Amino acid sequence: MFKQFKLDSRLIKEIDKTALVSLILLILYGTLNIYLCTKGMDNGLSFVKKQAIAFGLSMVALYFLMAVDYKIIYEYVPIFYWGSVVLLILAKIPGIGMVVNGARGWIGVGSFQIQPAEFAKIGIILMLAKQLEEMEGKINDVKNFFILAFYAAVPVVFIVTQPDMGMSMVCFFIVLGIFFTIGLDMRIIGGGLATLVLLIAIVWNSGIIEPYQKARFAGFLNPEADNANTYHLTQSEIAIGSGGLLGSRPSLDNNNKDTSYSAQNVPEVRTDFIFSAIADQWGFVGAILLLTMYGFLIYKMISIGRTAKDIFGSVICVGIVSYFLFAIFQNIGMTIGLMPITGITLPLISYGGSSLLTTVISVGLVINVGMRRKKIHF
Repeated sequence: MFKQFKLDSRLIKEIDKTALVSLILLILYGTLNIYLCTKGMDNGLSFVKKQAIAFGLSMVALYFLMAVDYKIIYEYVPIFYWGSVVLLILAKIPGIGMVVNGARGWIGVGSFQIQPAEFAKIGIILMLAKQLEEMEGKINDVKNFFILAFYAAVPVVFIVTQPDMGMSMVCFFIVLGIFFTIGLDMRIIGGGLATLVLLIAIVWNSGIIEPYQKARFAGFLNPEADNANTYHLTQSEIAIGSGGLLGSRPSLDNNNKDTSYSAQNVPEVRTDFIFSAIADQWGFVGAILLLTMYGFLIYKMISIGRTAKDIFGSVICVGIVSYFLFAIFQNIGMTIGLMPITGITLPLISYGGSSLLTTVISVGLVINVGMRRKKIHF
């Protein structure tokens, strides 16, 4: 039964080792920092235990994903895409969906929670890649463009109405990255951006977004105006500044409950504001180490995308690189006051099983594309 999932030695040689090692090191670095910033909390170890379980499941998923030719995955893309849309719909049904941080975008499974939007993000990338393969990359054909726009819009509509503006922004920049790279006419991109501004204005005034969410989103423009709504940013900046060059270097001993400033004062420190904890605990050096590991991973994913043997594989790489670039910029930017505060997690670093699993799957897809760039004779 499992013979079809056995990795041949010739395929193993084609695995991009730098991408794989960077992926694992980032997860371990994130798990370490989750432990450090939660060990002083009641039941603090539960967070790192759940993250460790998600890590284990992610590695199993990564193995099976690398063992299956991505051209086989191509055939099942519609099932994955529409399945993720169904999950988004279920998340909006009271009794099935759960409200977390003001957004009805979660489904409870035992003691775990699933965020369907994370899977929808991959679904959008795969569906656009499949459609562009079938269209032979002819994105400027009017019919083709509207088909692509339809598949991009369906999941985003449900994500916006949760409301989850952070994930909506992620999906938009994924689509923008794919459309720009594949060669969409710049006039259409300009029109799309203008339409986005109009849609944001409509949603902003529709009542979907709660007043406190608006305040957090716009607080970075004037962080001193209302401390009640910009508390996250203020505490984050203090934590990052207190890290200095080498950081506070907290004890790894769980019996030692002395924790860093970020662990005691920064809200959502294990998820949205994990970068604040890293800069606080390891200082400037720790932050640079994080960005260096990201740099290696993104560089290798770009290299794989440039040498992919087909449009499907290339677009997968473009979509996932677009996600990483935007999510990293947005997440770190919001912790230092350069970007509005949204619920975008730091890929592979922030606490969250759904986020970790889907991000590992994303990188696994890229590694899969790289493994099969050239024909291997068995």
